[in-house]
Amino acid sequence: MSLFRTKSVEQSIAETDEPEHQLKRDLSAKDLMVFGVGVIIGTGIFVLTGQEAHKHAGPAIVISFLIAGATCALAALCYAEFASTVPVAGSAYTFSYATLGEFIAWIIGWDLLLELALGAAVVARGWSGYLQELLELPTQVAGDEAVVDVAAMAIVAILAFLVIAGTKLSSSVTSVFVLIKVGVVIFVIVAGLFFVKAANYTPFVPPAEDLDLVKGSDQPLIQAVFGMAPTAFGVMGIIAAASVVFFSYIGFDVVATTAEETRNPQRDVPRGILGSLLICTVLYMAVSFVVTGMLNYSDDRMNTGAPLAEAFSANGIDWAANLISLGAVAGMTTTILVLLLGQSRVLFAMCRDGLLPQPLAKVHPTYRTPYRITIITSTFVALLAGFVPLAELSHLVSIGTLFAFVLVSAGVLVLRRTRPDLERPFRVPFAPLVAGGSILTCLWLMLNLSLLTWERFAIWMVLGIAIYALYGRRHARLGLQADRVAE
Repeated sequence: MSLFRTKSVEQSIAETDEPEHQLKRDLSAKDLMVFGVGVIIGTGIFVLTGQEAHKHAGPAIVISFLIAGATCALAALCYAEFASTVPVAGSAYTFSYATLGEFIAWIIGWDLLLELALGAAVVARGWSGYLQELLELPTQVAGDEAVVDVAAMAIVAILAFLVIAGTKLSSSVTSVFVLIKVGVVIFVIVAGLFFVKAANYTPFVPPAEDLDLVKGSDQPLIQAVFGMAPTAFGVMGIIAAASVVFFSYIGFDVVATTAEETRNPQRDVPRGILGSLLICTVLYMAVSFVVTGMLNYSDDRMNTGAPLAEAFSANGIDWAANLISLGAVAGMTTTILVLLLGQSRVLFAMCRDGLLPQPLAKVHPTYRTPYRITIITSTFVALLAGFVPLAELSHLVSIGTLFAFVLVSAGVLVLRRTRPDLERPFRVPFAPLVAGGSILTCLWLMLNLSLLTWERFAIWMVLGIAIYALYGRRHARLGLQADRVAE
């Protein structure tokens, strides 16, 4: 039963005041919204809009973004309740420790490390590619052809310094880049409207087309288990596109990891999570509507790494390509920064609980940030981004996020039953329906991921369980405290 021992909410909150582990409370609701928008708007809006319209949804890609946003909104409501009730670093890891037990908490913490580290490395690699095109850098040091991606490693190192220097400074820098990328997104929407052609929206939902069955480990799990053949366009095409563009929303949950550094977490964390998600959903839908109106979804130029730039070039506005690339660089910069921040906070919580070496949780005497953890994790991310081609592994980020959403949504229901007495500054409305809907929709999206993604995810989980069995379970702070009481 020690595997499923829970850590009380009161104990989790009390430990945030320990001098050697005390983080600086310096963030407001505005800062959290900046982090949320900063991490969400990135690769997805500049790449996936055109690609998924071309492959799966046509102009109805707008609906795909709405479905993905609504799925995230269900999970976001659950995160908001937890973060206001348990305002402690660690996000889903901490929430799971309070509801589902230590072993599940370890699993979700290990899962979050995969999501955040791999996500930061993937985006850093993409950032390098856009920067190489924008500044025409040598292909030996940046971009897809670089054997050692020096630019990707450099941006991770620079942003790691900002994370160590403090969340307030990180928020200030993020604010500047968010203004740039949101400005570029608004430019795309407003300027693009002048070149929209109504004929490009017909048919809005293209008729369904059967696709050839994908073979081997590349086939979606839903095909392997239920024999459901993949389709392009039609209703199923819209849903298939939603499974892919869901990647565009990844990151809003990182806002919850900063709860311990927020001045008024009970009020501001829910506002930060829900506010940033709403802003990004509206922008995503607007961009996808405009782009599919500027360039027909069937045009091969939509299926490129820069569909927004291609849409403007097709209408004779070639100079817009550099502006859009600038927005992409700014967007990816903030995404990397916030993912590094989130990863360090999850590891900080795990180390403070003793599931990983506790000395790593020591905070910097001046900046009050977990500097040791940040240095280690950022070095790992930089090496991944510099030496490993990560395109094929990006789906692991999605499955890790969806898994976290499922457990957090389940945790809300569990904590409602086990601790109905807790003060909940924010409560999920119609909790059984919202949390249940979040679980089902996330599981559905997970089923649409490939067998190879599931296999790699399983390997990562087995490795995590081995580390927990050999180290975490024996050194867990909660277990050691129980042993002392028993003696």
